[in-house]
Amino acid sequence: MSSMRVDAKVVMLGKESVGKTSLVERYVHHRFLVGPYQNDTAGSERYEAMSRIYYRGARAAIVCYDLTDSSSFQRARFWVKELQNCEEHCKIYLCGTKNDLVQADRSLRQIDYHDAQDFAEEIGAQHFETSSKTGNNVDDLFQKVAEDYNNAAFQYMTAEETGVDLGQKKDSYFYVCCNSN
Repeated sequence: MSSMRVDAKVVMLGKESVGKTSLVERYVHHRFLVGPYQNDTAGSERYEAMSRIYYRGARAAIVCYDLTDSSSFQRARFWVKELQNCEEHCKIYLCGTKNDLVQADRSLRQIDYHDAQDFAEEIGAQHFETSSKTGNNVDDLFQKVAEDYNNAAFQYMTAEETGVDLGQKKDSYFYVCCNSN
């Protein structure tokens, strides 16, 4: 049996500083970059209209929130609503980040696991709690996205678009035109 290649646009959405870039760095390059760095060019609400261009045509969206920041969960709810209104065929994956911080100190947790799980079930999303620092659940998240692509019919991207092969991490790369928050 020959393998079939399915290309689909996958976007990362969430409030700035929730760890979207760190998730990708951990998955693609097996590393965690220490220190503050920000490449969220669309990191504030003033870029919302431009963000629609970013996620237009997406077949999957990883909507991230920081487990230690309750406002980031509210922002995740906003992005879910946007996707449901504008990209009805986009599959959503809800991702709580910075799990290593709440494992080290439970008092830092601001979003209850069951509340997030209930929200994920309500919107028909898979829910993951991840740590880019330790790598916990990062591979599971991206592998689930890849598995879902292999199990469903997704639209093909045009030939000039590039991306990461989620099923084959080895020698992969990541291209960022902009990040959306």
